[in-house]
Parts: sequence; C-alpha cells; structure tokens
Amino acid sequence: MTKYIRNLRCSRCGSEYDYRSKPSLCLKNDLGRLDINYDYESLKEFYTREYVNGKSLMSQWKYFDLLPPESSENVVTLNEGATPLIKAQRLAERLGLRRLWIKDETRNPTASYKDRGMSVAVSVAKEFGYRKLATASSGNAAVALSAYAARAGMEIYAFVIEQASYSKVAQLLFYGAKVVRVRGLGREDPTVKMMRLACEKFGFFPSPSFGPFNPYQIEGSKTISYEIVEQLQWRVADWVFVPVGAASLLTGVWKGFRDYFELGLIDGYPRLFAVQSTGNPPFVRAFKEGQDPLNIRPWDYPHTIAWGLEDPYPWDGDAGLTALRVTKGNADEVEDALIVEAMKLLASSEGIFAEPSGVASLAGLMKALQTGLIDKDEEVVVLVTGHGLKDPDVVKEVVGDAPTINPDLEELRVALLKKYGAAL
Repeated sequence: MTKYIRNLRCSRCGSEYDYRSKPSLCLKNDLGRLDINYDYESLKEFYTREYVNGKSLMSQWKYFDLLPPESSENVVTLNEGATPLIKAQRLAERLGLRRLWIKDETRNPTASYKDRGMSVAVSVAKEFGYRKLATASSGNAAVALSAYAARAGMEIYAFVIEQASYSKVAQLLFYGAKVVRVRGLGREDPTVKMMRLACEKFGFFPSPSFGPFNPYQIEGSKTISYEIVEQLQWRVADWVFVPVGAASLLTGVWKGFRDYFELGLIDGYPRLFAVQSTGNPPFVRAFKEGQDPLNIRPWDYPHTIAWGLEDPYPWDGDAGLTALRVTKGNADEVEDALIVEAMKLLASSEGIFAEPSGVASLAGLMKALQTGLIDKDEEVVVLVTGHGLKDPDVVKEVVGDAPTINPDLEELRVALLKKYGAAL
C-alpha cells in the first residue's frame, strides 16, 4: 500500500496495479480507466469532520490524504481549489427556487475547474520522473496543464481541436506549450488520436482531462464535492447540476461524494444531474436509451456553442452512468440558445461571468424547472466551471459590441436608446 492508495483497477477488465509501478494506462485494455481505490478503514481512524475542519490550508491540497502523489514534496500547486459556494439569492428568486447555490470554479488560477485535476496530474508526473507531457484538449484542460507544467519546469505538447478559440491558444503559447491544432472532428476525436500516437512514439506522459489516459486528474475534480459538503456545514443538497463532455467531471464529483460517504462523513448522496448541449449529447442519449455503459455510441459531427463539451465520445461515461444510477440522478440536453440565456442571467443576477461550457449546468436547471423535473422547494447546487473571458469570440457574437459616439449628449441619448432601449 502506498500512503492510503490500495490499488488502481481497470474499469473494463478488472486488472489491478500498484501505484508504485507508475501506471497510467491498463496494459490489457487500452480503453479501460484505472480507478484509484483507497483504504477507507485506515482513513476512518483519523479522517473525521474535526480533522478536516482543523486544517487551515486554503487549496485542494487540504485533502492530501485522499489524493496522489505519495510525497508532499512532489505537489505542484498554484493554490487551486477552495472556491466559493455562493448563495444565489437573486438568481433563485428569478427562477422561483428557495435554495440555490453556485459553486464558482471560475476563481481557479487559470479560471476553470481543470486546474484541480491538472495540479494532481503534474504532481504525479513529477513523482514518476516524467519531464515531457502531452494532452488532447479543446482548450481549458490544456491551458491548466500548461500552467502547472510551467510551474514545474516541464515540457508540454498540446493537441487542440482546430476550432479552439484563439484566447485559449494564446494562453497555451504564453505558458510555453508547443501547440498544434488538429483537423477532423467527427466520430473520432483527432486530438486524442494524435496524443496517443505521440505518447507511444516519444514516451510522453499522457495528461488529458479524461480517465482512460490520465486516471489521476479525476482525483482533483473530486475535491469539489468535499468542499461543497463542508461549505454546506456537512449537509448534502438535494441536487448537484454538472456540465458534461467526456463525463470526467461528473465522475470526479461522484467519487468525491462517495469518498465522504464511505468515510462516514455524510449519510447519503445528492442526486446528480448531467447536462449536455443538443449539439453533442452522446452521454444523455446513452442515459435515456439505457445503452451499455462500456459501449456508448459516439455523436456524429458535434457542433455547439459550448466548445468545451464537444467530446464526441464520453470517455468516462461508464462511471458517469453509474453515478446517476447510484444517486438516482438524471440527465438532459439543452439548446445553445438556453445556454446563452443562462450566461446572461447568471452575469446579470449574481455578477458571475461564465463561458458557455461552464454555464450549461445552469441551463439544465432552467429546463428542469420548466419541465417539472426539479421541485422548487429542493436545494440545488450548480457547478459553474469556466470563466466567460475564456471565449471572447462567443461573447461578442452573443451580445455584440458597445456603440461608439462623440462626446455629445444627444449622440449618447440616441446610442443608448438604439442599443439598450434606455431613454434618458
């Protein structure tokens, strides 16, 4: 046993690996995610509410006992995590809800929740002795990985989808990543194909934000759930809404609540609600059709305003479907127009500016309220996963630009009336 990690077990074939053997892929099934299992009985001896409450560290590494790496000397951090859980009173009133909370992951160092997972991934790569890492990402994961790799002095090769916004590519370039756009998004993700080829040929450490190629990043995502439980004073909300692409975040959130349940820190689970765009809903389709979790059908030619959710195949969909089944959760898809409406509503009601991918969860809640899937008396937590400035091109397309005038009051009056319908 290494620290409190018992083993890593393949989600498809059941093969087990010791952490000290430095595994990242199952050697018997290359599509199998290596799920990390912990020794809960040993942890129970000291890991209590009082123990957690007594920790003053304001980052996700407050939970070092439940995370790899083995040695704290290998932790690579930019103080990610410890994001606020905001009581969204004005937004709740506009939606007709009694109790609504926003978990604001835009506060992370590179402005998305991906920082949590990539901090763990880079820390493990450091412990394993790697200096060169590769990723396949639509943007946010690669940005986060590049930031932490820069912190650790590592080299990054980032394969991004051709349509990735320049704002995200620019961040990668400034962090020093070697960025390559890859064409051909369809039933197969071309960035994943390129990453696999490069890792096999050149020995890079695979570091995308989904399980079969990087089992460690999911461990960072699960700290979101730890924080939610503690921020609710060890209560469990009725629902937690999660935006879904590859389903790795959903898997991480589920693992976090499961850890605390197994440790006896909570007495039940919140119901998880997975949300995708109608432009790419393979996970939602799999849930509604009852597809085989290990054979989820990919989505042909995804296209949505929520770039970060365009994974045509939900790599961690098997665990995501398990999460919905165990928590008695639900899943639905939302139109891009509703995602845009959610962006505007969140910003104007609570002052939180989120990108389309980051606010799809709120759009899902809005639809669930309209269709009666959620009761207005239930307590709801919505994960907002990425900042609006991640995708300024989309923002400009949605709201346009500000009018330009000469310093003249009459021109001001005309411009305000024309653009905003505001009369002075």
